Amino acid sequence: MSGSSRDPLVVGGVIGDVLVPFQSSIPIRVSYNGKELNNGCEFKPSQVVNQPRVSVGGDDLRNFYTLIMVDPDAPSPSNPNLREYLHWLVTDIPATTGPTFGHEVVPYESPRPSMGIHRIVFVIFRQLGRETVYAPGWRQNFNTREFAELYNLGLPVAAAYFNIQREHGSGGRRL
Repeated sequence: MSGSSRDPLVVGGVIGDVLVPFQSSIPIRVSYNGKELNNGCEFKPSQVVNQPRVSVGGDDLRNFYTLIMVDPDAPSPSNPNLREYLHWLVTDIPATTGPTFGHEVVPYESPRPSMGIHRIVFVIFRQLGRETVYAPGWRQNFNTREFAELYNLGLPVAAAYFNIQREHGSGGRRL
């Protein structure tokens, strides 16, 4: 059995809705207030008010990365007509560091879904060089694939996602 069928990014629809299939080549670690993000885990809006700690792997400090954080389920999973909503964009992150060492071109905006369970996706791309990626003019209807194409970012080198719903969501669908 191939590994891709078990890939949480495939199972969660991240590959397909946001990304094309790719092989992860560097590690990414994301945590909110010390709680580590595992693909498909759930956070509440109150847990994601402040930007997370993100560490980008890789071993060559001459490599720079772009971090994109999007919600492909905005404003609701059944009608994602704002897909993708851009929550955060940081460029020029040196390998082995994190966003605080990069250039925040779109400030962090905490996810606050009002309807349904949303996926929040973190994607890392390797840049061709420093200061080669610029901010888009909007957050709504951002397109990760088109953005990557525009700046020759190629395929992602890492991605992770979590689920989030209203603070007092029911925790599932009601029949």
